[in-house]
Amino acid sequence: MITKLIMESFRFAWNALKMNAFRTTLSLLGVTVGIFAIIGVFTVVDSLEKSIRDSLSFLGTGVIYIEKWPFTVDDDGEFKWWDFWQRPNPSYNEFKLLEENLRNKSSMVIFARDGSSVLKYKNNSYNEAILVGGSYQYNDVFNAPVERGRYFTQNEMKNGTNVAVIGSAVSKALFKHNIDPLGKEFKIRNRKYVIIGILEYEGESFIGTPSNDENCIIPYVSFRKMFNTGTGRWNEKTSRIGIKGLEKDVGLVELEYELRGQLRSRRGLRPKDKDNFALNRPEAIAGMIGGIFDVIGMAGWFIGGFSILVGGFGIANIMFVSVRERTHIIGIQKSLGAKNYFVLFQFLFESVFLSVLGGGAGLFLVFLLSLMSLGSLELVLTFQNVVLGLGVSAAIGMVSGIIPAALAARMDPVEAIRSA
Repeated sequence: MITKLIMESFRFAWNALKMNAFRTTLSLLGVTVGIFAIIGVFTVVDSLEKSIRDSLSFLGTGVIYIEKWPFTVDDDGEFKWWDFWQRPNPSYNEFKLLEENLRNKSSMVIFARDGSSVLKYKNNSYNEAILVGGSYQYNDVFNAPVERGRYFTQNEMKNGTNVAVIGSAVSKALFKHNIDPLGKEFKIRNRKYVIIGILEYEGESFIGTPSNDENCIIPYVSFRKMFNTGTGRWNEKTSRIGIKGLEKDVGLVELEYELRGQLRSRRGLRPKDKDNFALNRPEAIAGMIGGIFDVIGMAGWFIGGFSILVGGFGIANIMFVSVRERTHIIGIQKSLGAKNYFVLFQFLFESVFLSVLGGGAGLFLVFLLSLMSLGSLELVLTFQNVVLGLGVSAAIGMVSGIIPAALAARMDPVEAIRSA
């Protein structure tokens, strides 16, 4: 019975399209534009959000950073920069203390950066390289996979050995003509370093965040030989500590409690004193980004909603006309024993089919939009958005067709036949 209903509905809907193609197309245009607006906005928003989150992958995941400056404003909406500026910077001694005593960590790193270092190999040089001084577990906390060679060892870190792991852009600039960089010596601030590893190619990020391709990672102790990284406010380079939590510590709650307690004790803060450090999480930035895109998504619903509303009225108009044109057929069907629900579902399925057809056209336009080249932004029409578009179309068709279908189901068969 259900199969018969669906086939009958498809046949009548197709006949309506063929007989009144122009009228039907204009009526479905509202649904097409509405679905295109909503799913188009969602596709752009999802792609933007994914690109930005991927660009922030250099911050790591499931990590808490100890810094003097917070990522976000206070609960009262203020950014008290003067108070933050007076805070001490995280120190190497604090790192060693936490490394020995923290129980809820999987790995941790202390690191500092210099964004304007010049690297030299013979007559070749690479300006504005990102020189990173990191401890042993830097590549465990951050996404910095080594493609060739190796990362430096814990002994090389403690001894401040002059070894380096470089990014692909640095490698290409310094070692041309297919020269293998591994084992070669190059200079940083007139100090000789040996290359022991090459990082995997990462490519340019969407928002221009730091890339591993421009990185040159050396042991943190070696970095301190060139730059002042103490706790004072006027340090040449500021150190930060990153701690990656355990998988069982959902939300890193236990790690944060433990960190706060040990840092307050280490810095001699009294119970009523405020923290003179910030415990930052990349999730805070991701949350802010998600909030912005939620607002944009609501705007997409608002704009597309008007078009879908117009399209719904257009489908309702088609169905009213269809009921009037097929009144005689309805009378014959009911006189031959067709139940009210059969006639009801016949028109309801037809309405849904027409609406889904319009929505499918809107999704096809979104698919064409996703084929456009937008530089580093890759638009992807996800399966979830396709299902959402078809679901909204079906819902609009059902709402638009319910009244005409109900009128058709309640017709008296004798009067319906006489109407011919």
